[in-house]
Amino acid sequence: MILLEAASGGGGMSFIIMMVVIFAIMWFFMIRPQQKKQKELQNFRNTIAVGSSVVTAGGVFGTVKQIVEEDNTLIVEIAHDVKVKIDRNSVFASAPGANTK
Repeated sequence: MILLEAASGGGGMSFIIMMVVIFAIMWFFMIRPQQKKQKELQNFRNTIAVGSSVVTAGGVFGTVKQIVEEDNTLIVEIAHDVKVKIDRNSVFASAPGANTK
């Protein structure tokens, strides 16, 4: 019984160290890259200009025709004379070569 108590005495500190190491690994391999990706996406959304080809989060390809700063939306042409108003935050990526005709 005394041997078990002596052996488990140092186990608490090694458990804490192990948890810190696991958290650090998760931070560098999961959380940090995701934060970097989110920052890049936000920078892209802030630099969208009229004439940019974009893809929405729903997978709709189109060309930005107008930017409405007041309500943070974009007017996107998805087909000839078909325009939709979307929230700027729903733009997922640029779509080079996806201009509508």
